[in-house]
Amino acid sequence: MRNRNPGRSGILAALTGILWCCLTAAAMAHAALTGAVPSDGAVVAAPPKTLSLSFSEPVSPLVLKLVLPDGRARALDTFVLRDRTLEITPPADLGTGTHVLTWRVVSEDGHPVGGSTIFSIGAPSGAPQAAANAVDWPVRGALWLARIALYAGLFFGIGGVFAVRWLIADDGDGPAPVRAATLLGLLATVLSLGLQGLDALGAPLSGLLDLAAWKAGLATSFGATVVVLAAAFCLAVLATRSRSPAMRRGASMVALLAGSGALALSGHASAAAPQWLMRPAVFVHALTIAIWIGALLPLASALRRDGEAGRKALGRFSRLIPLCVGLLVLAGIVLAVVQVGKPAALLSTAYGNVLLAKIALLFLLFALVAVNRWRLTGPAAKGEAKAVRRLCRAIAVESLIVLAVFAVAATWRFTPPPRALAVAAAEPASIHIHSDKAMAEVTVTPGGAGPVDISAVILSAEFEPLAAKEVTFVLSNPQAGVEPMRRKTELQADGSWRAAGVVIPLAGRWQLRVDVLISDFELVRLQGEIDIRS
Repeated sequence: MRNRNPGRSGILAALTGILWCCLTAAAMAHAALTGAVPSDGAVVAAPPKTLSLSFSEPVSPLVLKLVLPDGRARALDTFVLRDRTLEITPPADLGTGTHVLTWRVVSEDGHPVGGSTIFSIGAPSGAPQAAANAVDWPVRGALWLARIALYAGLFFGIGGVFAVRWLIADDGDGPAPVRAATLLGLLATVLSLGLQGLDALGAPLSGLLDLAAWKAGLATSFGATVVVLAAAFCLAVLATRSRSPAMRRGASMVALLAGSGALALSGHASAAAPQWLMRPAVFVHALTIAIWIGALLPLASALRRDGEAGRKALGRFSRLIPLCVGLLVLAGIVLAVVQVGKPAALLSTAYGNVLLAKIALLFLLFALVAVNRWRLTGPAAKGEAKAVRRLCRAIAVESLIVLAVFAVAATWRFTPPPRALAVAAAEPASIHIHSDKAMAEVTVTPGGAGPVDISAVILSAEFEPLAAKEVTFVLSNPQAGVEPMRRKTELQADGSWRAAGVVIPLAGRWQLRVDVLISDFELVRLQGEIDIRS
């Protein structure tokens, strides 16, 4: 049977893309924990004087708690940030048993992440258990919907107001859908601030009325985006209500520029290097989307309402959009190359899966745009009624596909880019081992399974450099059935001992022994455990 609705397949593909991407957007962190002191699962003889957490990128702490063996939680308010390491002063009266260090931080790109590490003093106890870092799906779903509404408001609303004032040259208030999108975007932007705070604090949706959630949201980098974007929406509303032509045009232009720039103030791309390239790329990407997508609804309205004005607007649109699409694609390629890094990450990461789904929808959208341009634009510009009706229907289908793209892109809020995962994977693992005669600071770079370099700084019990004749690393993993592997080291110019190209075959907790030959008659053995990532 012949398909009488050519847009049906496009809509079905778009909805399939939304569902698939929502399923692939796993609950993943954006700043990864790369080390802890005491290490996770460690048993220490005495209460530690300092607790530390190291991350793959700079973070700001939101919630720090220590759950004691009796189940009581103590807030940890005294800490120092040293680059990517958070040094925390624990309570002075810690007793024996198992303790849980629970943390929640916000990463540089504005996204929160939390977790827990366990250590025991003296010997492990039966309680407490580490709390699961579960996803709050109501908050997650509300954030996703708010982000879609924010995009719709920015691109259909602010972009639409700009098109009405500059492309269509309409003296009215603009199409009702454009005005509605603008107000929806303003509401979603303000609501996103509170939802961001809930996500940052790990609070449930019922806490949205708590002032602490809004303060927490404002304190993240996303807070700057909300402030600037809310101002942009207010200017767009002014551009629809003002009776001054100069005010309408000026306000719409500033709203477009401010709204596009707001997206460059937070998010994955804003935190990526080089900043001088990534932030402008985000701005250009958003600006060209707003000009292109914002013109769709006003153009369809003008074609239906006023044939002559609509045809002139269609001509201006046809000349402008190829340049916008070219810049949009160029900026998108720059962002994708930096964020994805390696082509294999398109299939192996959730972020890459989302990007592939977005590209598939964009191919569908560009195919429809090409058909419209070559088959309908010319006849519609000449005033052929049938072509105008078909073009308006095609614009409606394009708008639905664009909404599907927004829904897919909104899932990026919950998926760290491969470049961030690569940074986390490259972070070293480290361990401090000591005895009454010597101590060693051992670093494994990178801290994951595979080829690594192992280095150690050997000190005496008085923290003085210890002259050794020979140092050997011995690695084993009894649980995995890996017997001890001995690796000789070489003394480096900086005084450290290094073994290059050591292959650690699998992830997990490894036994690491450092054999320090002090003299022909004295051998000191330092032994500990180190966690190797996958």
